[in-house]
Amino acid sequence: MNTIGSNQPAGSFQEQFDQYSWQEITEQIQSKNESNVQQALTKRGKRDLNDLMSLLSPAAEPFLEEMARLSRQLTLKRFGKTIQMYIPLYLSNECTNSCLYCGFRRENKIERIILDEEAILKEVEVIKSFGFDHLLLVSGEHRSKAGVDFLERAIEIIRPHFAHISLEVQPLQREEYERFIPLGLNTVLVYQETYGSKYQEYHPKGAKSNFENRLETADRLGKAGIHKIGLGCLLGLDDWRTDSWFVGAHLNYLEKRYWKTKYSISFPRLRPAAGVMQPEVVVSDRDLLQLICAYRIFNENVELSLSTRESPIFRDHAIGLGITTISAGSSTEPGGYSDDAENLKQFETADNRSPEEVATIIRKKGYEPLWKDWDVHYCGI
Repeated sequence: MNTIGSNQPAGSFQEQFDQYSWQEITEQIQSKNESNVQQALTKRGKRDLNDLMSLLSPAAEPFLEEMARLSRQLTLKRFGKTIQMYIPLYLSNECTNSCLYCGFRRENKIERIILDEEAILKEVEVIKSFGFDHLLLVSGEHRSKAGVDFLERAIEIIRPHFAHISLEVQPLQREEYERFIPLGLNTVLVYQETYGSKYQEYHPKGAKSNFENRLETADRLGKAGIHKIGLGCLLGLDDWRTDSWFVGAHLNYLEKRYWKTKYSISFPRLRPAAGVMQPEVVVSDRDLLQLICAYRIFNENVELSLSTRESPIFRDHAIGLGITTISAGSSTEPGGYSDDAENLKQFETADNRSPEEVATIIRKKGYEPLWKDWDVHYCGI
């Protein structure tokens, strides 16, 4: 069993991961008590993975208000009163995987689309009219139809129009990521979905069924020199407390090994989509708020991102409690900004307000929505 809170990373996260037991981690989280939570909240200096267990535990639930206050304080100290705005652009819904929770799964009888250059530029025109300068490129996983050459060309087309480009596509090799860096790629998001034994059940076919390959993707990104790596698990597939602890362990390892790299964590909850499963585990709004605060208290520097999967009410309340990055006006289908196609969505969004409506709410809460990467703001706590 790996020592919780060890300061030395293993040779790869796979090596470290293999030393953990899901069941033992679950039992340790469940065994935490009020005293453990208080120690984690009052600790001076950097908190470790044992503290994260306490903050994620059922024992921490009565401390949620205290956690929220501390999370707010730490976020203001590190990030000030700013919220970074971004929007996804779906390039393709072609996919060779059979993920049970995804509207793009290959068994779904939907029209398959790959945006050509003209269609990409139409999407860019609409997105730019919203005011965005941060763009997340998303695609189904299909190496032959929407592979490295396609993604490389898409980045070349899009880069002149945006200051910051992120990528959320199939896992690639180190040298493939290295091809994108000179073109202006800044960030890559790669969610493990779940770190538990149910991974194979949810990913029965396709390249994504290879758990180890996906787990090692962040190491390849770190070695390639990507500026920022995004982590996360899909909330609703397994025990959210244990899965979220493994995300924290993964982050802890990466920060020590690739210390020049920046990191972000996202909080996707399973959402409805055509032909997909229902959540195995219900993650309530209160659970999600505890998770956001736990990550912020655990790590003051990590960026925390919330998407339009969440309701307007929840997103509005999360502003100021740890979130630093938020999407708005999102479409989850290829060509969805210039030509709405309801039957092509990867999943249903919950917050369908316009980008300006979301920005207005942010301002009303005393925060500044950031559209450009180079904006600098100074503000007191």
